[in-house]
Amino acid sequence: MNSILVWLSQPWPWYVAGPIIGLMVPLHLILLNRTFGISSSFRHVCAAIIPNNLDFLKYDWKSETWNLIFAVGILGGAFIAARYLSTDAPIDLSQAAIARMADFGITDLSGQHPKQIFEWSSLGDWRTLLLVVGGGFLVGFGTRYAGGCTSGHAIMGLSHLQLPSFVAVLGFFTGGLLMSWVFLPLLFA
Repeated sequence: MNSILVWLSQPWPWYVAGPIIGLMVPLHLILLNRTFGISSSFRHVCAAIIPNNLDFLKYDWKSETWNLIFAVGILGGAFIAARYLSTDAPIDLSQAAIARMADFGITDLSGQHPKQIFEWSSLGDWRTLLLVVGGGFLVGFGTRYAGGCTSGHAIMGLSHLQLPSFVAVLGFFTGGLLMSWVFLPLLFA
């Protein structure tokens, strides 16, 4: 059992992880007759527990119960991975990435994320607050505005050759590049 946990906790090569992710598309279509995505689950939760008269939340959310079970599975998997499969080993970064982060004053790379940015004690820093709250708002707004999240568009939409998904994925990558190469250097200069 211990050898299985060690194997699961190691990074999987792209040629294993990629096809597994890619197989989610036909499995969802064949077994569930549903499209793959997670961002709509927040709407389902709100429709289920918030009594109101908003037209946006007036629909048959019970028919989307599978999506809520999927979301609970993601949370459960994340808990299992964090509790039982994580290590204290730093993530494998290139020397160029380490040097770039050091230029920003980020030197503690001992975990899965830079602790100098993403710790509770760092929330008092306006830059961290901007990244967490502002970034969270932009991701939530962008997900609704684009009609889906990265998994829905990049995995499901592109496999169906959907033009809106192609535009959304271009936006995701453009936003990531702008954040990495323009806004982060401005924030941490």
